[in-house]
Amino acid sequence: MENKTIKDIISRRSVKKYQSKAVEKELLEEIVKAGTYAPTGRNSQSPIIIAVTQKEMRDRLSRMNLEIIQGRGLVTSSGHSDPFYGAPVVLVVLAKKDVATRVYDGSLVMANMMIAAHSLGLGSCWIHRAKEMFETEEGKQILRDMGVTEEYEGIGNCIVGYAAENACKPQVERKADYVRWVE
Repeated sequence: MENKTIKDIISRRSVKKYQSKAVEKELLEEIVKAGTYAPTGRNSQSPIIIAVTQKEMRDRLSRMNLEIIQGRGLVTSSGHSDPFYGAPVVLVVLAKKDVATRVYDGSLVMANMMIAAHSLGLGSCWIHRAKEMFETEEGKQILRDMGVTEEYEGIGNCIVGYAAENACKPQVERKADYVRWVE
């Protein structure tokens, strides 16, 4: 059985090196649309997506993320100063703090967007620390400036762009005991 959706899920990789080429808005619209169709608890649709293509804001978010990494005494996995790996787009997923399923809801939005990006020929990667970024005064002010007045929790940063050459590691075999059948 060959199914394109399943093939896309299986072949998607986290991309950690991007071309500087801008991503067409039509493609980004398709990616965020896929995110909005993720299942949510009780169909609450608690998440929101902040689609950042403006370089200044993208760089500001990268700096905020890096400051959290450095505050923990860590370094980025790539060893350079951009935790967004040069990706030109950041899709920030937040979810309403008072919704019990917010982390699950936002995680499904992230997964849908990463699979959609891959299906459209783009690379993506989940970058953590969105929660910490938007708990800072700077993060809260960014949201207020965008008119987001309700209490939201950062779930993840989905970076998107055209993958640079050799940007992905080869697929790793799935562990033997990943699935336990009860028959």
